[in-house]
Amino acid sequence: TFIQKTKKLYQDTRTQRNIAKLNDELYEVHQIMTRNVQEVLGVGEKLDQVSEMSSRLTSESRIYADKAKDLNRQALIRKWAPVAIVLGVVFVVFWLKTKLW
Repeated sequence: TFIQKTKKLYQDTRTQRNIAKLNDELYEVHQIMTRNVQEVLGVGEKLDQVSEMSSRLTSESRIYADKAKDLNRQALIRKWAPVAIVLGVVFVVFWLKTKLW
């Protein structure tokens, strides 16, 4: 019967050696797969960290660009405000002269 044949197969020493060898190979494959899964999870965590850093860098670069625009505007005002004030005063003086005379 099938059960008796299977029993003889497992009692045979060559079969036991082959089964032991197969179990050893399966254990090695299991270890390799476990290590690979852990490495993939580690890579996934690193990718999450890189993604977070990228998002933070993007938001900080926007803030930097806004501050740079503000500084450029302030520099433009500081450069041309005195000239505009002087021209405004000169214009008012000439305007008053023409009105009063």
